[in-house]
Amino acid sequence: MNDTLNAAVPPDTSSFRRTFSVALCALLLSACAVGPDYRKPDVTTPAHFKQAEGWTQANPSDAMARVAWWELYGDAQLNGLVEALNRSNQTVAQYEAQYRQAQALVKSARGAFFPTLDLSASKNRSSQGTGSSNSSLSSSSSGIRDTYNAQLGVSWEADVWGKLRRGLEADKASAQASLADLASMRLSLQSQLVQNYLQLRVIDEQKRLLEATVAAYERSLTMTQNQYRAGISGQDAVAQAQTQLKSTQADLIDLAWQRAQYENAIAVLMGQAPADFSLAPTTTLPVLPQVPAQLPSQLLERRPDIAAAERSVMAANANIGVAKAAYYPDFTLSMNGGYSSSTYSNWLTLPNRFWSVGPQLALTLFDGGQRSAEVDRTEAVYDQTVAQYRQTVLDGFREVEDYMAQLRTYEQEATVRTEALTAARNSLRLTTNQYKAGLIGYLDVVNVQTTALSNERSVLTLLQSRLVASVQLIAALGGGWSADSGLSLDSELSRR
Repeated sequence: MNDTLNAAVPPDTSSFRRTFSVALCALLLSACAVGPDYRKPDVTTPAHFKQAEGWTQANPSDAMARVAWWELYGDAQLNGLVEALNRSNQTVAQYEAQYRQAQALVKSARGAFFPTLDLSASKNRSSQGTGSSNSSLSSSSSGIRDTYNAQLGVSWEADVWGKLRRGLEADKASAQASLADLASMRLSLQSQLVQNYLQLRVIDEQKRLLEATVAAYERSLTMTQNQYRAGISGQDAVAQAQTQLKSTQADLIDLAWQRAQYENAIAVLMGQAPADFSLAPTTTLPVLPQVPAQLPSQLLERRPDIAAAERSVMAANANIGVAKAAYYPDFTLSMNGGYSSSTYSNWLTLPNRFWSVGPQLALTLFDGGQRSAEVDRTEAVYDQTVAQYRQTVLDGFREVEDYMAQLRTYEQEATVRTEALTAARNSLRLTTNQYKAGLIGYLDVVNVQTTALSNERSVLTLLQSRLVASVQLIAALGGGWSADSGLSLDSELSRR
């Protein structure tokens, strides 16, 4: 039920003065806004990362400052692939369109602060029986009447209680959250592409290793077959050599589908069909970079997902003010004027003009508790977003700690595996010489060769794991993104 006050103002100076005074009072009152002012939720931030003790701190790099963190790996082809992802990835396109929707909502909310101007023109043809109580048509022989109307109307809602401002605040925060979501998704997809590319390059190195090993095993099989024909070795040695060769060839074939999977994943991330994309093998391995780390407090400004969660809290806080403003009356100033006539020939003439101007107050007196329930709902949404924000921060800290610990462990493991590989290579060299001299059987050589190949592949697999973990740590640290430069919504809107 609405209590509405409409006032028609006669054309005299005192009436206009009163209308202007009312409008001025509304403007003065509009400085207040109901609902809580936003305060960033408190979170518990540790003084330092637990796993950062003993961490080798790299100097800040230009690549991180420019958010081109993938350049840390020193691979020009990788740089081109990521740039193609930024341009053509369809998931990024979806989030970018979602952000443009949020921008449009901000523009719409800003437009609500300005007056609305409406223009209408119409012709109505009506008929009424002669027995009607309306005797004005009784003189018409046909009972049919034409009415021509042209009207111009202006209305403006004074934001007395801050409902519009709180709505704009909520929309701006939601748009900033959408922008941070876009950055978070782009970072996630970039991380996936870089991980796939690095793993593909390690597979290329494993392929070269197995190809060289297959060639060596083929030579060993030929030598063993010759020794068997000469009666120097038995048929079991030939069988062992054949088994070893075929097993390695099978491993080499297995790498082909693994590489194809990574290649296809990269194609899709770049917005291309796998059939239209291929990556030629290279002879170089990516460099394992030093990852610039930050303090835990800096992480809150470096991760777009944390920024998005915090902006969602701001939007939820503003929506509480919008809900509470529903308890107060809406104040609208409106003015209408135009021409109305029953004939077209003298339609737009001075005697047919009409106009009205006046304020309107609209207040809901009873709604069965709907407004109160809406306030309770928005407050509960706020509490939910605060909890989500704090959980996102905790998850961010956990991820950084996990990847730091993982990289440190891999570094220690790499030292031991490198030593094991050196020993395996030396053992293989000595065993091969002993076999050629006839001091040992071929079975001993096979065992040492298998151990050496296993160590070679383990070192490459560990390098692959270290490269992937470095990418994950960079992404967990925000990938060079910054809230200071990443949430500039006003500058984004001004450029459009």
